[in-house]
Amino acid sequence: MDCFHLHILGCGSALPTKRHYPTAQIVHLRGKLFMIDCGEGSQLQFRQTGLNYNRIGDIFISHLHGDHCFGLLGMISTMGLLGRTAPLRIHARPELEELMQPHLDYFCRDLPYRVEFVSFDPDKHSLVYEDRSLEVYCFPLKHRVKSAGFLFREKARQRHIIKEMMDFYGIPLKEIPAIKEGADFVDSEGRLISNSRLTRPPKAPLSYAFCSDTAYDENIIKYIKGVDLLYYEATFGDDLAELAETTMHSTASQAAGIAHKAKVGQLVIGHYSARYTNEEILLQQARAVFPNTELADEGKRFDVAAVAENNK
Repeated sequence: MDCFHLHILGCGSALPTKRHYPTAQIVHLRGKLFMIDCGEGSQLQFRQTGLNYNRIGDIFISHLHGDHCFGLLGMISTMGLLGRTAPLRIHARPELEELMQPHLDYFCRDLPYRVEFVSFDPDKHSLVYEDRSLEVYCFPLKHRVKSAGFLFREKARQRHIIKEMMDFYGIPLKEIPAIKEGADFVDSEGRLISNSRLTRPPKAPLSYAFCSDTAYDENIIKYIKGVDLLYYEATFGDDLAELAETTMHSTASQAAGIAHKAKVGQLVIGHYSARYTNEEILLQQARAVFPNTELADEGKRFDVAAVAENNK
């Protein structure tokens, strides 16, 4: 089974506590590491994962509130100290480069690698990253500043060749690429051998969506419909629903409502307000609406493939 894991580095909100760090995550997909947000303390928490700094190729910043990006400069500096040479791409709204460049010029002027800023429009749904096996999309959230969510979706895989059937029909090697793409085969006598006899279907593509910070907004549903795993902020409980509306955040019940309407496989809630010393009340409120909900916590890992398998 291919690796598709979510590592929680931080799941608190703006005010740091002894229990939680500000928002930061690692998506580990087939040997590549992608970072989502980089609050203070991210690199310390990353050390706990045992993963390799140099495998982080891309960092996605949801919005320009400090609890989501104040850890960037330290992370960049540490990567330089560890001898990184590969470029690091930071995907964010255009203003981040303008804000960070003076600090990079002063504190990180001798970096042995390039920091490349890749801008996107947080008001639009668009493709922001692509490789041979993965697509990452941004989509607009509803917050006090321009904010974006991210969808990580595997590309559809090719069909699996059944070697015994290929040998039985004597199919040339040059035909394999087309057959993997779904083509039938016609032999030298004009007989058609259907693709279903020659191949097995691939596994369904896996998907993960990140939504933080955002007020309750059903417009989000169309972007995250049917994802295997959803991380959604649950800053407040029902007791502070009015404060959630005022600050443009969500309650645990609202997060669960979005998960239910989007028909996701599993919900993970986080971005907890420092007012809560025990998040069990948030978990109970979310599970009352969407039972397959889990709490985020520093050091916790979620296996997206296992979630998908359990929800078949």
